[in-house]
Amino acid sequence: MTILVLATGIPIAFGLGIVALLFLVTLEGWSSLDFLAETLFAGLEDFTLVSIPMFIIMGAAVASSRAGGDLYEALNRWLNRVPGSLVISNLGACALFAALTGSSPATCAAIGKMGIPEMRKRGYSADLATGAIAAGGTLGILIPPSVTMILYGIASETSIGKLFLAGVFPGLLLTGLFMVWALFISWKRGERPADFARRYTITEKLALLPRVVPFMVVIAGVVYALYGGIATPSEAAGVGALLCLLMVVLIYKVWRPVDLWAILRDGMRESGMILMIIATSILFGYMMASLYVTQSIAEWIAALEINRWFLMLLINILLLIAGCFLPPAAIILMTTPILAPIIANAGFDPVWFGVILTINMELGLITPPVGLNLFVINGIAPDVRLPVILKGALPFMACMVLAIILICIFPEIATWLPEVLMSP
Repeated sequence: MTILVLATGIPIAFGLGIVALLFLVTLEGWSSLDFLAETLFAGLEDFTLVSIPMFIIMGAAVASSRAGGDLYEALNRWLNRVPGSLVISNLGACALFAALTGSSPATCAAIGKMGIPEMRKRGYSADLATGAIAAGGTLGILIPPSVTMILYGIASETSIGKLFLAGVFPGLLLTGLFMVWALFISWKRGERPADFARRYTITEKLALLPRVVPFMVVIAGVVYALYGGIATPSEAAGVGALLCLLMVVLIYKVWRPVDLWAILRDGMRESGMILMIIATSILFGYMMASLYVTQSIAEWIAALEINRWFLMLLINILLLIAGCFLPPAAIILMTTPILAPIIANAGFDPVWFGVILTINMELGLITPPVGLNLFVINGIAPDVRLPVILKGALPFMACMVLAIILICIFPEIATWLPEVLMSP
């Protein structure tokens, strides 16, 4: 019923609310509505949720300036002699930008607006240029800060600080895999940038590094506030939002009231959408719990007595299929109440699983029919058809699957850093 309702194109928040109310009223009567307002407000009273609009404002502020272009140009000067250097530069810029935004569409749009026209102008094929940015943009929800991990942490009552740390090495691993593929395919196709023969001097390379310094300052400020014991995740998000606003005002001269209003407007719009989804997903979870759906599924799976890694395979398939139709926020808030007890019973680390789930959400962002990043890229390069973008993204999707396998074989990739830095 949920899939049918959402397939009509109705906003996710309203679709979840309608299904929840329909089943509550049908099976428990009109008296079940007595708790409607209380349940909705209870879903939004967690102070941790303040971090979501703060991180979104960070992304909106940086995306409104030339910050993405500066990052890209600085990296390109250092890598222009490497096959596929322009693609690798853009992937590196995506990774750095992801450390500021917590949002995949923001990362995709900010780097893609500059990177895709430049790559195509300098001779790179349309599928590689668009597919690389579509995939690189997904790093926005893996490399901390991550809105997706905040939602998972709230839904599963897992430490958000540990989740952020757990995403660092997997994010670097995925960035490395993306770059290796870009290097290989560019070498195989013989695709090189127009300035391949040019050798930038050390002076020319160092000249653009000051443009990267503000990014490093913002990232260092947020990390120090969060892990230095001076701020909670919500407060650290506020620090990041303030630093990003100061950066675009003081360095990029985005100071006109109309420009600042656009940043706040975009931040409010996206935050309002996510918070509405959170509120109605709490109502949806209340419906499933009150009708004993969640508990029954967990008990049924626990009774199967199957190998826990086969169970993890089934969960990954479930998340991949869900990602084809629903945005990450809806999937996490709908499935976590069901999956959390199953993961615990199987003996998996919830922090480790948060990383696995996030990479699955990354896959969902570039798989049709509802691959959000595909549509963002299509908006940036409307002359490139969606099948071409998807063709370019497919090898990067294989890299994500490989990353999931590696993290399953070597869970320390995700668990080592939080254990070292946040162990009791």
